[in-house]
Amino acid sequence: MTAAPHALETTTPSGLRVGTARRSRHVAPDCRGLNFYDIDPSVSSLLPLYMDAPLLAHLEPHLRELGALGGGRLGALSDAAERHTPTLHYRDAYGRDEEWVEFHPAYREMEAIAFGRFGMHAMTHRPGVLGWPAKLPPIAKYVFHYLFAQAEFGLLCPVNLTDSSSELVDRFGTPEIKAKYLAPMWSQDMGELMKCAQFMTEKAGGSDVGAAELTAVRDGDHWRLHGEKWFCSNVDAELAVLLARPDGAVAGGKGLGLFLMPKTLDDGTRNSYRIMRLKDKLGSKGMASGEIVFEGAVAYQLGHLDQGLKHMLVMVNSSRISHLTRAAGMMRRCLNEAMCASRFRNAFGRAVIEHPLMRRQLLKLMVPTEQALSAMLYASYASGLADSDSRYEQILRMLTPIAKYRACRDNVPVATGAMEARGGNGYIEDWPNARLVRDAHLGLLWEGTSNINALDAVQRAVGKVGAHRALREDLGRRLDQAPQMPGQFRTRLEGGVADAFRLAEEVASDPGNERFCRIAAAQLYHATTAVLMAVEGCALGVTGGDARRMLLSRLVLEHRMGQSRPQSLQSLKWEDAITDRLLDEAPVSLDLANALLVA
Repeated sequence: MTAAPHALETTTPSGLRVGTARRSRHVAPDCRGLNFYDIDPSVSSLLPLYMDAPLLAHLEPHLRELGALGGGRLGALSDAAERHTPTLHYRDAYGRDEEWVEFHPAYREMEAIAFGRFGMHAMTHRPGVLGWPAKLPPIAKYVFHYLFAQAEFGLLCPVNLTDSSSELVDRFGTPEIKAKYLAPMWSQDMGELMKCAQFMTEKAGGSDVGAAELTAVRDGDHWRLHGEKWFCSNVDAELAVLLARPDGAVAGGKGLGLFLMPKTLDDGTRNSYRIMRLKDKLGSKGMASGEIVFEGAVAYQLGHLDQGLKHMLVMVNSSRISHLTRAAGMMRRCLNEAMCASRFRNAFGRAVIEHPLMRRQLLKLMVPTEQALSAMLYASYASGLADSDSRYEQILRMLTPIAKYRACRDNVPVATGAMEARGGNGYIEDWPNARLVRDAHLGLLWEGTSNINALDAVQRAVGKVGAHRALREDLGRRLDQAPQMPGQFRTRLEGGVADAFRLAEEVASDPGNERFCRIAAAQLYHATTAVLMAVEGCALGVTGGDARRMLLSRLVLEHRMGQSRPQSLQSLKWEDAITDRLLDEAPVSLDLANALLVA
């Protein structure tokens, strides 16, 4: 990755500065001004392994356009929207209770890029987005999310909510509801588009959705809602999908129904709910989240009344992949920022990146970043096959909770490490790092906390469904397709996979082992990504490409799966050669990668 060009500060003979616009030779630049697609050889080299060649050829100019926007206009808009946060207005000029949220023009322009220009909310639902004659596969959508997240994190919440909510309407809505709302939900015309939200969280329960108290009372062909929702992102959306308990229904999750609530009724009047206040959040400040009180708001039933929670879970996999994708994109931005700063900054007579301790620190940022990219592409690929192949349905059931859990957790130390690489400037709001640190924490909360995802992975996906078996079999098949890999390293990979899956089965076998669920889920993630990166690197190396991902796979085994138990410093010398290769932009040949795997 090459840093953006910049001038040096100069002075006149009298000692006066020529101009304040010139940059100091001592302050490292950031990634603004760069094309986020062009500076990411990892994603561009991996896409041919996961995406059909004609589709990739069609999409690449659009990916490059979004990459340029990320380092340019989109990044500037995101910064502006972060500084100028939404404002809630409670009444109009006539004293009517018509709450509305005022957004800075920068936020509206970002919406036009995401929804209008690229149609990221509609890609997988209708033909014609970005000129492709059919519906785009999930992997296409998530690659655009990955690039977008490197410049703007918060807006991807409304994009994903509109996307996943339209799927619920499509699956469970009546013909009348679908005819009325799907076309505007999938529109790229900003004047017609109906964005959607999902209002789930209540005071009584966040992750414990079954504790929800919002009630629904039948009123003819629709329902009326009474109660509160406590954390409502995209709070002013034209539509909202939510869970409510029909009057007289049983307690717990089995008593919840799924409903669609419009913001505006057919006669043009505002629906009967109040936005009480906006949340003052740690991060994602440009996107409005708020609290809502329902005062008999009209809503329409989606699906069976006693299946609401089950219906809602249809979109859990896609939402978890979305969070994995955002974490992968944000970590890539963090890594790029750390590399940019480390290559430019000088300390004690040489570039910071030349200092051995910093080189080790950069690898600690690189490994989880690359793991998340492999997990994202694999999950996206599996998502495209899950409806037609039960094996991939099971793989996805296992993969999404472990990947969402681990990648979102990794995002936090990666963001912090990138801030540290920039030094004191990283703590200053003029630079991107402070915001990246704030936004990284949000992924830990949305779509289930770390504990919820780990429990779902181990106690349910492993213990109740047995979905881990399909994942393990697929990893074995992938290893079989890489015969060029050294046998000694293959054996280590197979051993790591066996250990991780055995641990998960043991933890799942007894509810008393709950405290180990996070350890087991993390090991499943590390084993999966170690295999993926090794196979990807081998495939690229065979065709004469860059095999460096094989080296990253070894680092996962050694450091993240705990296979490294050095008896002396001499036994760690292999790391020096691998570090040199990974921090160099030159490709790594298959022969060299194989040699370093067993050194």
